[in-house]
Amino acid sequence: MHYYRLLIAAVIVSVAFAFTRTHHDAVTKVAVNPGFALIELYTSEGCSSCPAADKLVAKIAQEYKDKEVYVLAYHVDYWNRLGWKDVFSSPQYSARQKEYSNYLKLDGVYTPQAIVNGKTEFVGSDESKMRAVIQQSLSKNASADITLSNVKISGNKANLQYRVTGAQANSNLMLAVIQKHAQTQVKAGENSGRMLPHINIVQKLQVIGLKNNAGNAEISLPDGFNTKDWGIVCFVQNNRDGEIQAVQKAVLDNKELAAN
Repeated sequence: MHYYRLLIAAVIVSVAFAFTRTHHDAVTKVAVNPGFALIELYTSEGCSSCPAADKLVAKIAQEYKDKEVYVLAYHVDYWNRLGWKDVFSSPQYSARQKEYSNYLKLDGVYTPQAIVNGKTEFVGSDESKMRAVIQQSLSKNASADITLSNVKISGNKANLQYRVTGAQANSNLMLAVIQKHAQTQVKAGENSGRMLPHINIVQKLQVIGLKNNAGNAEISLPDGFNTKDWGIVCFVQNNRDGEIQAVQKAVLDNKELAAN
């Protein structure tokens, strides 16, 4: 009888240990940062090859709207000299693309170019490649995490609080103000006569050095900003190799508050 009591006790202990281990594993799994894909498209209204890429990222953004897939469209300015000035273009975005060229050891820049998570680049209209890279990125756990809170719009500025965990040394917090949709009737250049639709156009880009894991960030807002048609995307990027470690959208008030 004593033997059976010992045996039953041993079974109870084993079951309790297994439950505890399973519970611990479940908690650990929940704490893992999910994978993401941040697609940065370098495009221009003056480039005849770019509309196909613009169309593709619009399709991807709609298809993956409930997934951790983000699209940012940067309009470069080096096509402007060829007959059509892209109203969304900025030398800041051309310079950013040049930085990627250095990070990725490329011979130069081109459009349309897509870069995912700061590490993989390819022709922005290559749908099969884009889908493969997205799936690969989503299958990996993110190395860092970013939480945004207390997002406030006041006049022509947005202020928010951030907390970052797991970021690499030499990282920056990047704030991108995006216009969700726009279209342009192009009247000159390679796309003359075409109506070009665009999504998630980067209109402002702010770089903040991550000296602390938490803090406040502020960014100026473009004229006409409202919380319905615009958005703010924040991401963490290593400033030595370009790797993007985390990304998050700021949750804005649904009220259509126009910036003054």
